[in-house]
Amino acid sequence: MRADRLLSLLLLLQNRGRMTAPELAAELEVSVRTVYRDIEALGASGVPVRADRGPAGGYCLMDGYRTRLTGLTDAEAGSLFLSGMPGPAQDLGLGAVLASAQLKVQAALPAELADRARLVRDRFHLDAPAWFRDAEPVPYLAAVAGAVWEQRVLRVHYRRWGGEVHRELRPLGIVLKGGIWYVVALADGTVRTYRIARVLAVEATGEGFERPADFALAAYWAGSSQRLTAALHQDTARLRISPRAQRLLPMYFGAAGTRALQDAGPADPGGWVSVELPVEGPAVAVGDLLRLGVEAEVLGPPALREAVTAAVAELAQRYTAAP
Repeated sequence: MRADRLLSLLLLLQNRGRMTAPELAAELEVSVRTVYRDIEALGASGVPVRADRGPAGGYCLMDGYRTRLTGLTDAEAGSLFLSGMPGPAQDLGLGAVLASAQLKVQAALPAELADRARLVRDRFHLDAPAWFRDAEPVPYLAAVAGAVWEQRVLRVHYRRWGGEVHRELRPLGIVLKGGIWYVVALADGTVRTYRIARVLAVEATGEGFERPADFALAAYWAGSSQRLTAALHQDTARLRISPRAQRLLPMYFGAAGTRALQDAGPADPGGWVSVELPVEGPAVAVGDLLRLGVEAEVLGPPALREAVTAAVAELAQRYTAAP
């Protein structure tokens, strides 16, 4: 609505000082011509906007003018929890709403607190996605998020490891983990987790549902994460690792690698230590452990050592033969 845009324009000038028409157009996601019309509308309504020409010119409010017309809408208030995550807010369809809410909050702060808020924003940045991985396309994220807010039942076409299925979901919450979006939902009477990038189609049923009174999203996610870790780590590998592998272990195996180092045995004269590392099934564990190359030796269990020995022998044979 134009009234919302005029307020956003006014708050931009109040919070940031002098801005050019192209800068305002970029912030408001409108054309420069629209900015010109909105500036004229503000002036006609009694707001003292000054226009300065030249390379250092732009628009600004007359010295001493401030507005306290900063009431937050419900949507803006709800978006503030994403204040440090503009990327995820945009994914959820809340980018413009969040920007408007931040402007209003900043305008309502006393000058010294507003300066402090700008300082924090300029010095701290949260980048949710993991390194070296592009963000997954999530075309149905906004639709799923809408169903979470409104407590509406969704029919989804979903791709899982065993094939494609159709499910009726009662979405309870959304989680962003390592740059990957998940929806936690009731399906067939059980709370389950679905990766939103694997949703192939969404149909709104128009049917509402009652959210379980005792459901806590954070508690569910913590428990689910622990169960997943326990299910993945099916065995424990006994390793002898070099000083270089000791530096690599936390990088490659995360918290499990860090804990393994903390419980490591005494170092031998060459600096090698023995550790016990939780690993997945043999097929996955062999590939994971081979990442350490010649910096590690698998001592056990015997079946895992044999599997690594066989993989190394096959690699040696392949690279010995002429290409």
